[in-house]
Formats: sequence, structure tokens, C-alpha cells
Amino acid sequence: MTDNLPPDPSGIDAAVQRTVQFFEHLRPSDLADLGQHYAAQAVFKDPFNEVRGLAAIEGVFQHMFVSLHEPHFIVTQRVVQGPHCFLTWDFVFRFQRFSPSQWQTVRGASHLVYDEQGLITLHRDYWDAAEELYEKLPVVGSVMRWLKERARH
Repeated sequence: MTDNLPPDPSGIDAAVQRTVQFFEHLRPSDLADLGQHYAAQAVFKDPFNEVRGLAAIEGVFQHMFVSLHEPHFIVTQRVVQGPHCFLTWDFVFRFQRFSPSQWQTVRGASHLVYDEQGLITLHRDYWDAAEELYEKLPVVGSVMRWLKERARH
């Protein structure tokens, strides 16, 4: 089935595969290897952060491991066009403080842009913080669900 695909002269497909493997198996000890996946001045943005550079991106992931129990990504789809990649994923974790025995899932997507060396220069995550996170918190969740119900017509 892949015989009809054009060749990948830029090596982006291989870089995307490395990225998917990296995120699906990411552990705190792997953060030292971010420079093998991200360019030195890469930009990372999600609903809570907008940072530039390896140290700042590492800080975002360190915070994730400190705040959540057993966080991991499951990449469900990927689309690659030129240096751009769009991944959809499930982010599975347990809260450290709230309901630590209950698994949570956030569904989202990432837009990645690669340079000529196959390093990520832009990583932009898209996910609905209200629906995917706030509604799952004990007190805030009931308020968010009430607001959502009121906003419907």
C-alpha cells in the first residue's frame, strides 16, 4: 500500500517516527535527550505554556512528571506534509492529588515543524483544557460542567 507514496527526500518520515517513539515511551530520564528531537531554539506552546529553548521545554515536561502520576502519550494518527507533521494523541495519566487511582485521558493534537536536520523547531499542542482537564477536577469540574450546560442552547 505504501508503494504509491512519493519518496521522502527530506527524511521527515524517519524524524516523525523517532518523535512518535520518543513521546510514546517518554520517561523522566529521557528528558536529557531532548536535543536529539528538538532544535536548540525550538518553540513549544500548549494551553498553559509558551516557551523557547531546550531548557524551557525540558521544564514543561519535568513539571508534567512532577504533577502527574504515570503520564504517557498514545499517538493515534499522523499526517505528514513537507516539514509539517500533525499528530493526534491520547494523553493518559493519573492525578497526584485528586483521585490518584483513577486514570484520566486528554485527547489532543500536536502540530510539529521540522528543520533540515529532522529536529522539531515548533511544537504546538491543541486540546480543550476546559473539557479535557478542568471538568475532571473535583470542585472545579462541577462548576465547568454547570457553565457548559448553561452555554448550550
